[in-house]
Amino acid sequence: MDYDRIADLPVRIDDVALERRERETSSDFTRVTTIVSLSGPGPDGAQVVGRGEDVTYDADEHDALARTGLPDLIGEYTMDSFSAHVGEVDCFPAGAPDREVFRNYRRWGIESAALDLALRQAETGLASALDRESNPVRFVASTRLGDPPTVDRVESLLDRVPDLQLKLDPTTEWTDAVIDALVDTGAVRILDLKGQYEGTDVDAPADPDLYRRLLEAFSDAVIEDPALTDETRALFDDPEIRSRVSWDAPIHGLDDVRALPWEPDWLNIKPSRFGSLESLFETIEYCRDRDVTMYGGGQFELDVGRGQLQLLASLCYPDGPNDIAPQPYNRPTVPTDLPAPPLSAPTSPVGFRWE
Repeated sequence: MDYDRIADLPVRIDDVALERRERETSSDFTRVTTIVSLSGPGPDGAQVVGRGEDVTYDADEHDALARTGLPDLIGEYTMDSFSAHVGEVDCFPAGAPDREVFRNYRRWGIESAALDLALRQAETGLASALDRESNPVRFVASTRLGDPPTVDRVESLLDRVPDLQLKLDPTTEWTDAVIDALVDTGAVRILDLKGQYEGTDVDAPADPDLYRRLLEAFSDAVIEDPALTDETRALFDDPEIRSRVSWDAPIHGLDDVRALPWEPDWLNIKPSRFGSLESLFETIEYCRDRDVTMYGGGQFELDVGRGQLQLLASLCYPDGPNDIAPQPYNRPTVPTDLPAPPLSAPTSPVGFRWE
């Protein structure tokens, strides 16, 4: 397994630093993240730094982390023993988070920083460690249509990048005119129904009428996270429809994949949901062995985290409809110059970075 190739990497941590990041987004909320920086000696004795990004959604949790800091991480480890240590300590010393999944988000920020540091201390990169080639990365742009929904932002994106494909979040406010206009673009690759979220600001209860309209109108689109209820389940009895269904929010590890209502054909891989590197890589291995089409998913990363997702996609699922577009795509106003897919592979493949 890929994890076995990095588990024994030594990592020495001498110092821990945290930096808060904040930015407005295209989804009408202020994103706050924390950059985790772990430093230790490189091969020549000079300090090198590994970085990761905690993508916990609650800004108050980042403020609390700035006050308390992280538990003691100083020491010499292997990546495997470091992961075990992080799994045992409480990374929310100010108090339990409102959502349990935030523990995974923070753990990912810490473990990804440690992996970056370990690779830099070994003077190598993730591609070499995994014995994989970096490939150009295809990506889609995720956007919302506003309130009331219009295709204005979609048209602005396609004006700048005509071949761009899109990942959209349908709502009950989508009119037939909006749906028809989106179909005419030919750009919709993924429809995220958000039917698997519970207790979040983006919860979208099952709507059989909306589901039916979308399945008929977008006959080739991947359908992500439908809510399966007595009213909607029959819509997914057709094997052709099932073959287009993907899963995201319920997936926090391999057990969740095995617990899905049917063997999946598609899976959205969001590393922060898995928390540990071992959980992430064992799930990727499982999907690869069963020909499950994977694609990367982002969470409005503001810094190094987005590049780490792009690197993983480059190594593991470069041709998927990766929802990890470069950061300018998430700005409230569509920039004039946007990078077009695919992203070129990194030119300086050292550490766990997209550089």
